[in-house]
Amino acid sequence: MSKKIAVLGATGAMGQYLVPKLAAKGFMVDAVSIDDVAPGKSDNIRYIKLDAKDWYALGDLMDENHYDGMVDFMCYQTDYLTPTLPRMLDKVGHYIYLSSCRVYADSAQPIKEEADRIIDVTDNQLLLNSDDYCIHKARGENILHLLGKNNFTIIRPAITYSLMRYQLVSLEAANTLGRARAGKKVLLPEGTRYKTTTMSWAGDVADMIAGIVCNSDAMGETYNVCSSEVHTWEEIAEYYRDICGLESVWIPNEDYLKVVASDPYWPSTRYMLEYSRMFDHQLDNSKVLQLTGMKQENLMKLYDGLKYEIGRCPADVVWKNNDKMDEYIAKHNL
Repeated sequence: MSKKIAVLGATGAMGQYLVPKLAAKGFMVDAVSIDDVAPGKSDNIRYIKLDAKDWYALGDLMDENHYDGMVDFMCYQTDYLTPTLPRMLDKVGHYIYLSSCRVYADSAQPIKEEADRIIDVTDNQLLLNSDDYCIHKARGENILHLLGKNNFTIIRPAITYSLMRYQLVSLEAANTLGRARAGKKVLLPEGTRYKTTTMSWAGDVADMIAGIVCNSDAMGETYNVCSSEVHTWEEIAEYYRDICGLESVWIPNEDYLKVVASDPYWPSTRYMLEYSRMFDHQLDNSKVLQLTGMKQENLMKLYDGLKYEIGRCPADVVWKNNDKMDEYIAKHNL
């Protein structure tokens, strides 16, 4: 009998690639999403519209189906982690927890899975007492290890691009492709210009995750699921310029934060900048390549992947404009 897998957040950047890959491997896949999805042609895929953060609805789904595996792309803050993760390990044969490369401290390169995490080494007490992404993802890892079971795997993606996910430093699609299509310049923080980073194509990451699901060798382990290709943010900005005509202007970090942060007292954008994008992040993916038999030379090159995904973006997308960015550009005659 085919093993049954649930994918929570199945229509997201990685989920949209993972679901068909799992089905192609012979799994019966329940693709769970809050979005309306037109059923495809695969007999192995069942699309279920459900809010995966609805505690009771998800519990009923798990009780009814007895999943052999679950890939969880949801983002849980601390108060939701403590009840959720024990239930997942009790109810699911193999639970895949989505962490992030953002848990890593500013470490020696390339960064292996055992490298220092921010939560373990920072002396920033405000950050430690926050529920920032890099903190609650690491707390989830800690909880899994404390539960005394090994039917889980922690995956740490790098920045992962996909359809409608076109990242540049801390910016997303509206401020990258959206501004390019509007013929507008984009502002970027000067402090990150020569910092290195890893960006991975979601299709490759999905292949890695598909090789982890229900793999006994992956139980209790942590993997960087990413490419090891590395570029500076300036090089990536040049890729966008060449692919879609986006012209970048580099400005002081503090000016950038004033432009892109919605509220100066809400520190998430600052934390992303100071505890991720200002780090050099070249990730070591040798552990997951060894597990899955994949090879770095066969992964999508960043330029080619961005060109492919940007080319897939519909022409009629309506983008939300960043008025603060327009005002800064006009004020400084950039």
